[in-house]
Amino acid sequence: MHKWINEDWEFTITVMSGKADYCRLGIEEGDTFRCQYEVPTGFCPKTMPILYTLCEIVRCGGNYISRGSKNEYEIDFPCADSVITFHLQAKHI
Repeated sequence: MHKWINEDWEFTITVMSGKADYCRLGIEEGDTFRCQYEVPTGFCPKTMPILYTLCEIVRCGGNYISRGSKNEYEIDFPCADSVITFHLQAKHI
């Protein structure tokens, strides 16, 4: 595979709350995922549409203020089953 676009945003997803025995994948508080455009390795496929939407907001020039966040490029969001809470941080690279 030959990637031909240089991404200008990097995303860090940190698990803020949740226990491994509540999650089918065993995701728990303290776990961290990083990505640019690709799906983060080991991330929940059921929650990926939520993450993708949040990442696209920033990639398209927006921020998270209108989504209720106090920070332009950081937001908390629940997993699709509402058993894990994630913190997403976008960083321009």
